[in-house]
Amino acid sequence: PTRPSSDLAAAISLARLPIRKGILLSMLPHSMPHVDRFKLALDCGWQSMECGTEPNQATADLIKEASVKTGMPIHSVMNAAHWQNPLNSPDAAVVEKSLEGMRTSLRNAKLWGADTVLLVPAVVNDKLTYSDAWTRSQAQVKKLIPLAAELKVVIGIENVWNKFLLSPMEMANYVDSFKSPWVKAYFDVGNILLYGYPQDWIRTLGKRICKVHLKDFSFRNNPQIKKRVADFVNLREGDLDWKAVHQALADIGYKGDATVELPRGDAEYLKDLSKRVDLILEGA
Repeated sequence: PTRPSSDLAAAISLARLPIRKGILLSMLPHSMPHVDRFKLALDCGWQSMECGTEPNQATADLIKEASVKTGMPIHSVMNAAHWQNPLNSPDAAVVEKSLEGMRTSLRNAKLWGADTVLLVPAVVNDKLTYSDAWTRSQAQVKKLIPLAAELKVVIGIENVWNKFLLSPMEMANYVDSFKSPWVKAYFDVGNILLYGYPQDWIRTLGKRICKVHLKDFSFRNNPQIKKRVADFVNLREGDLDWKAVHQALADIGYKGDATVELPRGDAEYLKDLSKRVDLILEGA
C-alpha cells in the first residue's frame, strides 16, 4: 500500500483526540501481582489506570507501589459502596456506610495521585422516590465536598442505570447545584444508549465532564433465544456512533482520560482493545 501524503498524515494526526487511554485494574488478570498487572497494561498500549475502592491499607500501598514502579498513573477511583448503600436511603446507617465508602475512595485517590472519584449519587426504585433521590443525595454529597476540596480530588457523578438523572439537562443542573469545582460529571458513553445519545449529552455537559467511560452497546437479534436483546458488546461492534462521539469530544475540547469498562481478558484481548480505542480516538 502507498504511504499517505503528508497532508493526509497531518490530518490524521490532528484528528486524534488528546485523550489518555485508560483501563480498569479489574480488567487485568487477578492472579498476577499488582506490579505485573500494571506492566501488562503498559505493554498492551494503555496509558492510565482506574482502580476500585481499596479499604485495606496494605493493598492500597501495593497499588501505589505498582503505579510508581511502572510509571503508569492512576487517574481515578471507582467508588464501591454507592449501589448497595445508596446516599438517598432513609436509613442513616446505610447512608453512613456510603459516606464512609466515599471517604475511603477520596483518600485512596489522594494516596495514588488520582484526581477523581466516580460516584453513583442515588438509586431510584419502587421504595426510593425520584424527588427524594435528588434532595437526599444532594445533601450528602455536600457533606463530602470539604474533604474533596482538602484532598484536591473531584467527585465525578456518573450516569448509570439507576433511574436517576435521565436527561443531559438534568445532569447538568444537578452538577451545577453544588456550585463547587469539586463536583463534576463522569460520563459513560455506553450507558446512555438506552435513553439518549452520547454526542448530545457530551455537548450539553461540556466542561462539566471530568472523565469518560468507554463501552459499546447493541440492540441485536439473538438467534439462540430468537429474541431481540440489548447488551454490552466489544468496542466498535455495537450501535454506538463513535464518529459522532469523537466529534462531540473534540467540540467541547475534552482532554482527560477515557477508560474502557469491559470484562477481564488476556494480553491478546487487551492489545486488541487498545487498538480499538486508538481508532475511536482517531475518529476512524
